[in-house]
Amino acid sequence: MTSTVETVSADHREMLRAVELAAGVRTTTSPNPWVGCLLVTTGGRRFEGATCPPGGPHAEAVALAAAREAGADPRGATAYVTLEPCSHHGRTPPCADALISAGVGRVVVGLADPDVQVAGRGLAALRAAGIDVEVGVAAAVVAEQLAPYITHRRTGRPYVVLKLAASLDGRTAAPDGTSRWITGPEARADAHRLRAESDAVLVGAGTVRADDPALTVRDATGRDPLRVVLGTAPPEARVHPCLELSGDLGEVLDELGGRGILQLMVEGGATVAAAFHRSGLVDRYVVYLAPVLLGGDDATGLFTGRGAATMTDVWRGRIAATTRLGDDLRVDLLPLQPAPSAKESP
Repeated sequence: MTSTVETVSADHREMLRAVELAAGVRTTTSPNPWVGCLLVTTGGRRFEGATCPPGGPHAEAVALAAAREAGADPRGATAYVTLEPCSHHGRTPPCADALISAGVGRVVVGLADPDVQVAGRGLAALRAAGIDVEVGVAAAVVAEQLAPYITHRRTGRPYVVLKLAASLDGRTAAPDGTSRWITGPEARADAHRLRAESDAVLVGAGTVRADDPALTVRDATGRDPLRVVLGTAPPEARVHPCLELSGDLGEVLDELGGRGILQLMVEGGATVAAAFHRSGLVDRYVVYLAPVLLGGDDATGLFTGRGAATMTDVWRGRIAATTRLGDDLRVDLLPLQPAPSAKESP
């Protein structure tokens, strides 16, 4: 007889595999969420699926198709899905209907979908069909993976990632303005992967004039993001074609969210970085630290302007992850705030 504890442990392990499947399509599915599905038949056969690019089948449909192609019977199977199966007709038929038609016996879900077109309807449809549904397995892991999608659906704005590269003494450029290259090739390739995961990348017009960045994906696999400039880029700048915006940063985020941008990568420079930071608009800080010391106070810092006057006024976050990249270190920093709810919507 299988105990409840053993079942929970197995469910968690299988959901983590679904998370891995979703990670494999992270750069191809937006503005749809990157979702993974593991289908385990009553005979123990395993079939995997992940969401295809927009217009293609979702993770559940891919896994079911793999099972059918192999001649496996999905009736009574357990489906592990990172996000609640959709219940509405879009570019593809509802995934909840596909699971019901296949006769699966149990569906284990990481997170309920906050999208107003779903919002519990997929779970309700599964239960109404007599399927056993479990929600919240490995929810914290799934919530972190889907943070850009969840943020966009809940706020209408993109998830803002502020990327910074600095010396160990917190400097981003030498006094003469030179900044290439503070970090090594491994860190730069990782930054390009982060760019590939983002739907848009934003810099200030001052950075465009000073560095003339292309803001394309070169050292990673993935599509180029929408290039956004705060202000006006010179006509000959390599950043063209780009979207030029100005004004209140909140309104800028509203505009980008309305365009379906789930994740916005802010690449600076120091003035733009400071503006997003002081406005409390950054969801994740990604700081690449190089084993370099500028050795003085005349080099450019991470942010421009005045900082906290006393220790009681400092901004505090929590380190979510540290990753060694060659000789450099990537530090992921999150604001101190409650984590998104992992519970099913009522």
